[in-house]
Amino acid sequence: MFSLLRENIRIAMDSIKGQVLRTILTILIIAIGITALVGILTFLGALEKTITGDFASMGANTFNLQRYEFNTRNNRDREKINPIINYRNVRAFNDKFQYPFSKTSVSFTGTRGAEVKYENEKTDPEASVLGVNENYLENTGTEIDKGRNFTFFDIQNNNHVCLIGSDFTKNLFKNTNPIGKIISIRGVKFKVIGLLESKGATFRNNQDLKVLIPLQLARSIFTLPNINYNISVKVDDKQFLEGAQDEAIVTFRNIRGLSPVEENNFGLERSDDLINRISNITSYLYYAAWIISIITVFGSSIALMNIMLVSVTERTREIGVRKALGAKKHTISGQFFLETVIIGQFGGLIGIILGIAVGSLAASISNFEFTIPWLAIVAAVVTSFLTAVVSGLYPAVKAANQDPIESLRYE
Repeated sequence: MFSLLRENIRIAMDSIKGQVLRTILTILIIAIGITALVGILTFLGALEKTITGDFASMGANTFNLQRYEFNTRNNRDREKINPIINYRNVRAFNDKFQYPFSKTSVSFTGTRGAEVKYENEKTDPEASVLGVNENYLENTGTEIDKGRNFTFFDIQNNNHVCLIGSDFTKNLFKNTNPIGKIISIRGVKFKVIGLLESKGATFRNNQDLKVLIPLQLARSIFTLPNINYNISVKVDDKQFLEGAQDEAIVTFRNIRGLSPVEENNFGLERSDDLINRISNITSYLYYAAWIISIITVFGSSIALMNIMLVSVTERTREIGVRKALGAKKHTISGQFFLETVIIGQFGGLIGIILGIAVGSLAASISNFEFTIPWLAIVAAVVTSFLTAVVSGLYPAVKAANQDPIESLRYE
């Protein structure tokens, strides 16, 4: 049995070598379909890992009060415009929300186009400046790489101190330790007390090119009207989360002056709810990727079958000679079937390599976190094998059923 298998492999390889151009074109047809499958799955895996990682860093015991719910508003809700969360709301919430074992973070984005200066150097006007309180880092899952976090007294006394993102070490502080250095934003000087760990970028939102400054100082520098503030609450233990949410909703409804029959004019979102919703969204993207890839692979299987049928026709006399010498049907069919499988696996291997390269390149351009797409690789191997099986069955059966006498007469 094994000797027959080796002989069939040898014959298949000789046949492949004898039709190099046709074999290469066939392999490329399969490789294109597998590349589409692996490339899309690789990119989607990187996208999902990056987004869920950003939200998961906040932990499962955190929730946010915001202007709207995370989900897309339907047509009925588009006419409803919620008021912004202004500073008066924030101060009232800080004073009235006293749930045990909880910490409240307050922040707002002053600008996304700041120019940061250090001595004679300055950045491009693309840095984000956020006003925050002392709980911002803990509630958002942001870590300190060097230095220290804000203290309660830094915030209350409006100390001119700041925390900077890791990208500033690539320009302003390329060969210098930034801790203790003085930077300038809109003419206001700040002492750098901490360097944040890198968090990367999502959808071109660079989280490593930002400066965090005390909340009140930020309000004095950035005086735009209708600033929308972000409120994040973190409890020490997840078992207190439901109670803290209920208390936060009641507190904020009272601040907004809502009657018992009125709906909330603000949103509340938990970080784990966001992760679940993102997973649901990406699952639909996976379905779409599979449909697109299946259509592409289906086209590849038709092309492979057509080429193998041509090969059977061209080798009709060879089949007749083999049968005249005593070759059985299963030997002939096994030879052609094995040849199809080998071509399919070559196409699958090239498709996997190209797919990973394309997917990783797209993930790199989008600043997503790339990981080895084992699911995509397994899917590609199985798909290329099934494609070869489906495409090779009919040509193999046709070759095996040919009449040896008619085959020998074939010109």
